[in-house]
Amino acid sequence: MQSRRCGAGSRRALSGGRDGDERRRRQVLYSYFRSSCSWRVRIALALKGISYDLVPVNLIKDGGQQFSAEFKALNPMQQVPALKIDGITLSQSNLSVLKQMGDKKMEWAQNCITSGFQALEQILQHTAGHYCVGDEVSMADLCLVPQVANAERFKVDMGPYPTISRINKALLELEAFKISHPSRQPDTPAELRA
Repeated sequence: MQSRRCGAGSRRALSGGRDGDERRRRQVLYSYFRSSCSWRVRIALALKGISYDLVPVNLIKDGGQQFSAEFKALNPMQQVPALKIDGITLSQSNLSVLKQMGDKKMEWAQNCITSGFQALEQILQHTAGHYCVGDEVSMADLCLVPQVANAERFKVDMGPYPTISRINKALLELEAFKISHPSRQPDTPAELRA
């Protein structure tokens, strides 16, 4: 695995020595470009202006790099994101990555997203301003944008969700959401880059 210092554009291998000592003092985000959980963390770091090194963990290549001995030693849950701060690793506690289910995966994803969006659209009628909760970016917004991207990826009709669509469009104009977008990550395949 290689890392990239976000903002500086340089790549460095994870290694010991003086660079390893410096790395222990910096934040290191272990991420997959398409992971919505990783995306939420990238947005939060960007909003707070926190620089970090990014280490791509490909969830598909080699049977899933999150299952490697190297990554398991870092994060026994074998999930992304994992954020290392001052030598302590914080990991996402969420459902395991679904195994490939072909068309059933698409149908399952569409049903889950649609169900959630039906409820959220109603809630946003009472809470939304420019963003999900008024006119300040909140945790709800960090969750919304990756989920809308999942909806688009799984071909969910966004027509019934005008408030969600409006807020998502406004959020995607913010720099923190632009630089953290999956299409702009170092591990994004060339055909999916912006």
